[in-house]
Amino acid sequence: MKTLDFIRDIQFYQHTNGYRVSVDAVLLYDFVRLPHIKTIYDLGAGSGIIGLLLAKRYPNSRVTLVEIQSGLAELANENVTLNRLNDRVIVINSDIKNLSKYTDILGKIDVVVSNPPFRRCKTGLISPNDEKALARHEINLSLSQLLKTSADILKHHGHLYIIYLPERLAEITIKMKENQLEIKRIRFVHSFIDSPAKMVLVEAVKGAKTGLKVMPPLIIYKDKDTYSDEVLEMYMEKSKDPMASNLP
Repeated sequence: MKTLDFIRDIQFYQHTNGYRVSVDAVLLYDFVRLPHIKTIYDLGAGSGIIGLLLAKRYPNSRVTLVEIQSGLAELANENVTLNRLNDRVIVINSDIKNLSKYTDILGKIDVVVSNPPFRRCKTGLISPNDEKALARHEINLSLSQLLKTSADILKHHGHLYIIYLPERLAEITIKMKENQLEIKRIRFVHSFIDSPAKMVLVEAVKGAKTGLKVMPPLIIYKDKDTYSDEVLEMYMEKSKDPMASNLP
C-alpha cells in the first residue's frame, strides 16, 4: 500500500509501512543554495523527493536519482512521471558503489546530494522492515563508500551536500579530507531552541581551499506540535496555506 503526499509543488507516492520522507529531506533540499546547477545526483534517493524538489528549483538541471532498493526505485520512477519530469530526471536502480560506469557515459557532475544511512549496524534498533533498515543503517553503504563515490563522480569544484549525525562530524571531516572534499559550510539542526543538535547539514567542495562558514542554528519546532516559521517556509509554496497541509 502507498499514500499520495505533497511538499511544495511536488506530489509523491510513498509506501505506507516502508521508509517515509522525514523533515531531514526538506532541510537538505533547502540547504542547497547555488545560483545555477546543470547536473545533480541524489544518492540513496528513496522515493526521489530531494532530487525532484531540486529539479523544480533548477528548471535547467538534469537530475539522476540513484536507489539500490528496487521497490523504492519503482516509486521514484512513478514520482518522476507524476510530476512530469521524465525529460530531465532519470532513476538508476543500482548500488552507489557501481556508479563509475554511468559517469563514463554521463560525465562528471556539478552537485551530489545525499540523506544517507547514518547509523552503524551495531547501534540503535535495526528495523524488521528491510526498506527502513537499509535507509537508516550502514548495511549496504558506509560513510567512507559514500564520500569516495561522491568524490569520484563530482567535477573539480563540484559540491556535495549531506545531512548527518553531529556526533560523527569529526569522522566526516577526516574522511572528506581523504577524498579531497573540503567542508565549506555547516549548519547544526536542533529540535528546539534549547535542545542539543540532532543533525548537521554539511556542504563540501571538491578540490577547494580551506575556509569554513558555520551558519546560525536551524530550529525545527517552535513548540511541541508546530514547526518553526523557517521550516514551514521550506515546506510550503507561497500560494499555499500552511495550516491546510499534512506535513511529514
